[in-house]
Amino acid sequence: MKLKKPTLVENARSAWRWFSVQAMVLAGAIQGAWMFIPDDMKASIPVWIVQGTTIALLVLGVAGRVVDQSPKDAP
Repeated sequence: MKLKKPTLVENARSAWRWFSVQAMVLAGAIQGAWMFIPDDMKASIPVWIVQGTTIALLVLGVAGRVVDQSPKDAP
């Protein structure tokens, strides 16, 4: 089996505008921030909120990848 060389999508320069990318970056930022929050502050935030928010953002990110995100043509 021959492996195909990975290539970027045509509009990779505008990836930061895609909802899917924004949702997944935000999910990563939440988890990254959670690691650096002091334990006494973590105690005041239920873990299920952090986990649920992260999972929801990742699910939305996947949904955003399958929905057409091309700009609408002006009338």
